[in-house]
Amino acid sequence: MKTKTKNALHEIIVIKRDGRQVDFDTTKIATAIEKAFKAVDRENNAKVSQILDNVLHEIARRFTTDIQIYEIQSIVEQELMHAGEQEVAQAYIEYRVNRDLARANAVNINYKMKDLLEKDQTIVNENANKDSRVFNTQRDLTSGVVAKALGLQMLPPHVANAHQKGEIHVHDLDYQPFTPMTNCCLINFKDMFKNGFEIGNAQVESPRSINTATAQMAQIIANVASSQYGGTSANRIDETLAPFAEINLEKNKKIAAQWISDPKDQEAFAMERTKKEIYDAMQSLEYEINTLHTAHGQTPFTTIAFGLGTSWIEREIQRAILNVRIEGLGKEKRTAIFPKLVYTIKDGVNLKPEDPNYDIKQLALECATKRMYPDVLMYDKIVEITGSFKAPMGCRSFLQSYQDEEGNEIVDGRMNLGVVTMNLPRIALESNGDFDKFWEIFDERLGIASDALVYRVHRVLDATPENAPILYQHGAFYGGYLENHESIEQLFKNRRATVSLGYIGLYEVATVFYGPNWEHNKEAKDFTLEIMKALKAKVGELSDKYDYHFSVYSTPSESLTDRFCRLDTEKFGKVKDITDKEYYTNSFHYDVRKNPTPFEKIDFEKDYPFYASGGFIHYCEYPNMRQNPKALEAVWDYAYDKVGYLGTNTPIDHCYECGFDGDFEPTERGFKCPTCGNTDPATCDVVKRTCGYLGNPQLRPMVHGRHKEIAARVKHMPKL
Repeated sequence: MKTKTKNALHEIIVIKRDGRQVDFDTTKIATAIEKAFKAVDRENNAKVSQILDNVLHEIARRFTTDIQIYEIQSIVEQELMHAGEQEVAQAYIEYRVNRDLARANAVNINYKMKDLLEKDQTIVNENANKDSRVFNTQRDLTSGVVAKALGLQMLPPHVANAHQKGEIHVHDLDYQPFTPMTNCCLINFKDMFKNGFEIGNAQVESPRSINTATAQMAQIIANVASSQYGGTSANRIDETLAPFAEINLEKNKKIAAQWISDPKDQEAFAMERTKKEIYDAMQSLEYEINTLHTAHGQTPFTTIAFGLGTSWIEREIQRAILNVRIEGLGKEKRTAIFPKLVYTIKDGVNLKPEDPNYDIKQLALECATKRMYPDVLMYDKIVEITGSFKAPMGCRSFLQSYQDEEGNEIVDGRMNLGVVTMNLPRIALESNGDFDKFWEIFDERLGIASDALVYRVHRVLDATPENAPILYQHGAFYGGYLENHESIEQLFKNRRATVSLGYIGLYEVATVFYGPNWEHNKEAKDFTLEIMKALKAKVGELSDKYDYHFSVYSTPSESLTDRFCRLDTEKFGKVKDITDKEYYTNSFHYDVRKNPTPFEKIDFEKDYPFYASGGFIHYCEYPNMRQNPKALEAVWDYAYDKVGYLGTNTPIDHCYECGFDGDFEPTERGFKCPTCGNTDPATCDVVKRTCGYLGNPQLRPMVHGRHKEIAARVKHMPKL
């Protein structure tokens, strides 16, 4: 290219379809021409170079300040035709037309309804805990298709364009922005139990037993889950429910005094009866949550956290939660999918043999080997990373420390307002291994993602208290006792609410620059940490500017692990160790194909959550651990002062035909018993980690990429 032409182009601004203005980029034109040649099976670098020079010369001759994107495309088509490359020109035109058609179809309700009726797997299997076969879920999917199409039209054009191209992902478009809903929360159960609340036409008083408290808890969970679109969590449930079990104990003491003369026998009777009532209450809660269906056509994504209470009643609640889960659901004793159990480990409470709750920790280990839950929170590390202790909202979203005007730490009743995730592997692939180019594209995409997050906040503020009474008027949110005319913003501002900037695929990013075996390369690891630091710096700027807590979030990319990779495969083809896997690696996780030991995985991943304090979890893969819970305890103890949140992935599948316990074999059509070949969902219980939660892929199929990732995990399950 002549210097004069190059200098002239340097001054030109390109105006995109969505109105954005960007610097002129020669490489994008070159890539488009190369793809057109490849589309007709002709790779001619000399011809591409000549046509590119002609295109750039023509642009420099005709434009001096700015140029519309469609004008560039017209010049490319013109120069291809002048060069006698009619077939290549046709391929280029078809590609552009197909892209424009895809954009139009994304906001075309009739077209999206056609996809739903034809059972497009990216729609019906987008969420592994939604059963698309049942009527109420089908109804929700139908409304979701409409809401998603309209939501794309509501988004700022450059945000919608980036989402459709797979540069970013605006989560939960089937709910927000069409409706100004919030995402996930820690429900303020303590205040609701203390003050009473309303659901529908019923005014509910403070419970007078643990049985009533858990029944009310289930109703609150269902109503909250219907009023938002993300997960609901019960923080420190053992301590929350203990006062109501105390009421049971006092009632039972009175009954014992009427019928039993010996005071020791009275005490023993009252405690044994209370213990049974606690177990029954927790069993009822488990069954109620698993049989609930929200207005969204799904079981509420529920998390309950426990483990810090040390009184007799608090310990019995913890014991009951774990024993109920170990027992299983129904006559076949299947593994319960919900609620997600999160057990807290704290030095001085349950970490060491001399700690008062060490025996409960042993029960939690048994439960994890048999039912995969509980995941574990490391108390001291959570405080270090997030500023104070709390359970996650939903599967992994964490609040940061917040104090009221009196200096009291407020956790329960706070919430998240939405997630937008960046496709980091796309940026790395577009940079073609050029670090300067990577950071240039990174900054551009980060700006778009930031605009998307700010829009999500503004859209939530359009809600009024009467839109979601359980949240804004009856106490599920902290301070949620608003009048109809009051603004809901007072419940979010001053950094009470979080807004999440997600990311995916650090493994693939580093692979572009350093190759697929970079985990022990300090330079490569530092590069990935620089990316995290840049994300952290950006959310800090946004927090200072808008006074909401923008935070970095390690996205639980259940369907996104497939979507981004699929779109990038269309754009870049099968790239070894990146798109050829047919899935992207979740957030900062170690590549599952490398077969790391749990200790290696923890050591590698431990640095990342400090920059992603808005959401994180670590998983370790194990063989069947039922006969070796001490090995699992060794990992938990090793992790205690290294990571904040740890999940257990261990084979717990069961075949009711032959009695096999372990790991079913992944196949293209699902999972099968390795002993008898059984694939019938009615006679096998297959439970896999499909997101931050568990799921049954036999009953509710997953999108293709997620299936591939689980298959890789199973194949490379390490030994301890």
